[in-house]
Amino acid sequence: MTHKDRAKKSARAGRPAKSAPRRAKPEANPVAKPNLAPESEQLELGSPDIDESIASASPEKLPGEKLQKILARAGLGSRREMERYISAGDVKVDGRVAKLGDRVEATAKIEFRGKPIRTAQSITTEHKILLYNKPEGEICTRKDPENRPSVFDKLPMIPGRRWISVGRLDYNTAGLLLFTTDGDLANKLMHPSTTIEREYACRVMGNATEDKLTNLVNGVILEDGVAKFTDIVAGGGEGINRWFYVVIMEGRNREVRRLWESQELQVSRLKRVRYGDVFIPSNVKQGQWQEVSGEDYNLVYEMAGLPAPKWDPLKAIKRGRHMARKK
Repeated sequence: MTHKDRAKKSARAGRPAKSAPRRAKPEANPVAKPNLAPESEQLELGSPDIDESIASASPEKLPGEKLQKILARAGLGSRREMERYISAGDVKVDGRVAKLGDRVEATAKIEFRGKPIRTAQSITTEHKILLYNKPEGEICTRKDPENRPSVFDKLPMIPGRRWISVGRLDYNTAGLLLFTTDGDLANKLMHPSTTIEREYACRVMGNATEDKLTNLVNGVILEDGVAKFTDIVAGGGEGINRWFYVVIMEGRNREVRRLWESQELQVSRLKRVRYGDVFIPSNVKQGQWQEVSGEDYNLVYEMAGLPAPKWDPLKAIKRGRHMARKK
């Protein structure tokens, strides 16, 4: 994780560029885009979890707060996941089975799958954020019929809390992933209304001509609508194998790969190197994680447009005390 002053620079800073960056030109008549699914860049294993209700609030002030929002804030999962648990009858409020749409007061006694949970007021200073350097060959779901390795296998366990992935990367994509116990933070970071740059290093096979690169920044039509890179910078290589650094502003399913494929080019290596102002620290090797703390902790909340809870250095995650999951 970099400090905020370094975060303002591009992830490719210090790397020799073979050509000037290509940036998308302002559109005189912007193409109306469809209502895209939220954060899931390079996702091949299912759609992300998101609460669409935050995009449009009711004009009336209703008492209490949505139950799924309280459960998500408690770190039990995303709001969408909590909606499924509520619908399945796994949540009780003051002794009765809750239903989807219930609003609860802060004094309510909530049980999740038979266990009482703490209210949001008692946990707001305890939320955690992790940065993980994902290697290729790991899935971003907890369960897999093929029993493949999961990114969650290597994360530290915190009793009573649940890690939520901020977006996902597909099985063959490496790089930066953020995890948090704060459902509200994850929900906001993944929502399409929160425009956050995602930068990738791509090794591309094929003849990447100037015309093709120009097409990619001007926009091409994919099966789910118009898409484009907002920035492309050559990163080296010769012949049919060349490296590029590209930036996208949204997170559609396998978007980076599909954009290159639209120009009859194939991505042979793909790594996310930046998410907003967050970079992979040089000391975090593939398969390793690092807790986000201090100024960087506040920076992640700032990216989401949310106030940051107080981060307590005395409650930092200690390696060795919170052991990783074992199969």
